[in-house]
Amino acid sequence: MKGNKSLIAMLVAAVCGVMLVSIVWAQTESARHAFTPDSVPYGPAPAFVPAGAQLAVLEGDPSASSGDYTIRLKMPDGYRIAPHWHPKRENVTVIS
Repeated sequence: MKGNKSLIAMLVAAVCGVMLVSIVWAQTESARHAFTPDSVPYGPAPAFVPAGAQLAVLEGDPSASSGDYTIRLKMPDGYRIAPHWHPKRENVTVIS
């Protein structure tokens, strides 16, 4: 009986250790993708986007066949993007 309690205590300690390492790793990973407004690496937008916009890839690879990525478009006042669709789910955040 005492051996089972020790084994359970060791397993709980191991799980807590793994969780702690996971939390620290996740915080380090998200800090790697942190940008201040002045440090966003904008460049020219692809040709299929109307002229005037600038694009920055914040993480991932938008040209990959799978995987998550984050991009940011900087557009001048009055800029319009024609109606279109995306084959996969897309999250959009508007920053004014």
